[in-house]
Amino acid sequence: MDRTPQDTLAALRDFCAARLGPGLAEQVTALARPGFGLTPAAPGAAAGRSRFGGRALLEPGTPWPTCDGFPLSLLAVLDTDALAPWLGGTVPAGTGLLNFFFLDTDSDRCDPGAFDVARGPDPHDPRTGRVVAARSDRAAATAPPARSTDFAPVPWAAAPGLCLPDAFDPAWDAVDPGPGVGDLDRAMPGHHVLGVLDGERWPGRIEAEDVAFGRPAFPTGGSPMIADGDPTRYHHLLQLAGQDEWSLGGDGGWMHWSIPTDALRSGDFTRALPTPDYW
Repeated sequence: MDRTPQDTLAALRDFCAARLGPGLAEQVTALARPGFGLTPAAPGAAAGRSRFGGRALLEPGTPWPTCDGFPLSLLAVLDTDALAPWLGGTVPAGTGLLNFFFLDTDSDRCDPGAFDVARGPDPHDPRTGRVVAARSDRAAATAPPARSTDFAPVPWAAAPGLCLPDAFDPAWDAVDPGPGVGDLDRAMPGHHVLGVLDGERWPGRIEAEDVAFGRPAFPTGGSPMIADGDPTRYHHLLQLAGQDEWSLGGDGGWMHWSIPTDALRSGDFTRALPTPDYW
């Protein structure tokens, strides 16, 4: 994509205005967030050190995260230095690498002891997932401890684009679809808007199921599950729809991590939360 984020947002606004009217188009594009579709990278095409699996990239002395004393498993690394130009200040400068951990109870190689731990906290409990930042110039590959799953690395290419909220996302509650729509469309503006747009490839639309930043998708028909929190005050970090070696929730599911927007702006990734979507 050769356009800048601003150019892409303007193109999306024009696209929406032609189909929804200018007033609703302004409201819709105000909800769009920059993100990346993540796909396996060809040699030399990875987005920095972004990848699924592999070794954690941690600063010396950083403890490996645990849940009730049981080691979490590294699922992914995002290299924000490589992604920053498209994000437009979403992530503080110098954030570097983000390591995404979760309690593995679903892969074929998970340690049986993880099941005993999983019976305790809710899957949305912050202890079951962690995001650990590391400055790029200080990060070193770190071997996982015993009982933590070591997934094979899959480097990621990152295609920039824009994400609109999922149809069930409460971000749509603030949108007024305007006159001339039925009661159902007025009650569920996200369904109305996406029903008009989804038949076309709108400007900046991300097609991949694995997504960095942007907004989460919830194929179960749910919405972001934030314990004791307002989802509209959170920002999406990473969505994993599943890999050959790993899946979520037995029959399926998508994994997400989110963070309070004020914590993201200050670079406090200790406040990031797992927000899994099971079916």
